[in-house]
Amino acid sequence: MFFQNEFIYSINSRKLYFIGNVYAEIELINGDDLCQARRGEIDPDEVRKIRIIALVDMDVANMVINENIQETLQLPVKDHRKVQLKNGNITSCDLIGPLDIRFENRHTICQAYVLPGNSEPILGLIPFGGMDVVIDPAQQKLVVNPKHPDGAIFRTGKLVIVQ
Repeated sequence: MFFQNEFIYSINSRKLYFIGNVYAEIELINGDDLCQARRGEIDPDEVRKIRIIALVDMDVANMVINENIQETLQLPVKDHRKVQLKNGNITSCDLIGPLDIRFENRHTICQAYVLPGNSEPILGLIPFGGMDVVIDPAQQKLVVNPKHPDGAIFRTGKLVIVQ
């Protein structure tokens, strides 16, 4: 696992890399809309979605979006939770979902926290792992796991699920 602003050794090249902030272009889709479109209740063109640039941050557990993204997606609020921001402040925010997150040939479904205003969106550890993606330290960008280029592999104990 790679963390921002740390020096790491690349296993393949034995080189030392400094990992700064890594951003990825991802697509966020309203999961409820996807289900309705599959059932024929709405036209596929009515599915609410948005392409964004998100910070990839392994110090954050979940997906984090802002109110502007939530306004576009109109995801249902599941709960209201307190979260601690990187600056140490504690704030309350909505927990929304289901959110379908897509990157290249990968996708995962999760919940997301909604921060106020135009806060920076963050792709956290849970969706990162769910898509089986990695950070390429040489290019300092998010890529599909080269060990599993055709699809994500999820590991849960001894059981391996191939998507």
